[in-house]
Amino acid sequence: MTSETSPNVLAVLTDQQRWDTLGAYDSPMDLTPTLDRLARRGTLVERAISPQPVCRPFRAAFHTGQFATETGVWREGLELGEDRTTLAHRFAEAGYDVGFVGSWHLGGTFDEPVPTANRGGYDDFWRGADVPEFTSKPYEGHLYDESGERVPFEKYRTDAFTDFATTALDSLSEPFFLVVAYLEPHHQNDMWTFVAPDGYAERYETDPYVPPDLENRPGDWFRELPDYYGMVERLDESIGDLLGALETHGLRENTVVSYTSDHGCHFRTRPGEYKRTPHESAVRVPGILAGPGFEDGGDVRRVTSLIDFPPTLLDAAGLPVPEEMHGDSLLPVARGEKVDEGGDAFIQVSESQVGRALRTDRWKYAVAAPKQTGWRGGNGQPDSDTYVERYLFDLHKDPAEQVNLAGRPNYRDVSDRLKERLLEYIADVEGANPTIKPRERGFPEY
Repeated sequence: MTSETSPNVLAVLTDQQRWDTLGAYDSPMDLTPTLDRLARRGTLVERAISPQPVCRPFRAAFHTGQFATETGVWREGLELGEDRTTLAHRFAEAGYDVGFVGSWHLGGTFDEPVPTANRGGYDDFWRGADVPEFTSKPYEGHLYDESGERVPFEKYRTDAFTDFATTALDSLSEPFFLVVAYLEPHHQNDMWTFVAPDGYAERYETDPYVPPDLENRPGDWFRELPDYYGMVERLDESIGDLLGALETHGLRENTVVSYTSDHGCHFRTRPGEYKRTPHESAVRVPGILAGPGFEDGGDVRRVTSLIDFPPTLLDAAGLPVPEEMHGDSLLPVARGEKVDEGGDAFIQVSESQVGRALRTDRWKYAVAAPKQTGWRGGNGQPDSDTYVERYLFDLHKDPAEQVNLAGRPNYRDVSDRLKERLLEYIADVEGANPTIKPRERGFPEY
């Protein structure tokens, strides 16, 4: 239960943000001075990996601490069942006020209000939409309040969500657990383009930084990077406003702040996709933890799945971590109480393929079902009895993942070792024992 010293917890999620947009990860663009300061004061998770690089399945994993296939939300279009226990439930049971702002993606209602029973326990404050891409444009739209009534806005969407979050700080009693889920820097679905605030994209139209994984590849990165960078810059400014609101309310010093994203973006350089693949550009995201327990803490250098974030937030609040959560708290690592070494991340991929992947310090090993595609012409299954090796990348020598080593005889020992570790994850998380076959000739390269 809570006490007078129980910290507040603010969890910020963005949508489709690459890790290398932050200066903390050596971006040369200087887009994120606020986040960079937050990382310096707190803990930077140097290699944070999404367990599922698509919006809805990731959110199911984040709110429950379980992998997407365990939650039943393994692709878009599915809803989180009313019987699922979320972080909101766990914080509320401990006496916290709980609130949510922004992109929910788990209610199955799309542009209609999310019924109370489908809000995952975020009952004390709600300004959300199931799919805000359907209820808003970059400069106008609406979310819904606790009563299901529209709450309109006529300003840049990131700014509006920040205003709603500030209202939440006025409304919630301490201690509180508040999730703020921005839609940016995601593209606007019905426009098929990224939209920065007025005047922001122009700053990056001349010689923008082009990440190595995008260079010399087809896709829409050449046209979209200026707006994308402008969106990231405005997000950083909004985080500054949000932290300033905490300061104004006298809450900053007693609030744990986490910042991450559901997945990255490779600008359709992998055919037809912005995400939904196991490549670094899709699965590697920002990861920052700050506030009580993390100030002056060490960074987490090992490969880290975001499945560790839910137990970390509970642990930082002094609450027990339930056994059904797969992750481990990062608090002991940040404090230097646990050795920061080893580490790997299990990744599930759906929709574009039925795939599984393993990310280690050096290697990316990925497999995919030979025929199933999740929902596009497939049979709509979350998993497969059979997978085929699809990718093997040496991230030490080839961080941009340009050379696929899968199927090469001189890397057979490496693939076999990684295959066994991946099968261990599948058995533990999914209770399955599939067959993984060597790469076949003609299996898609992208």
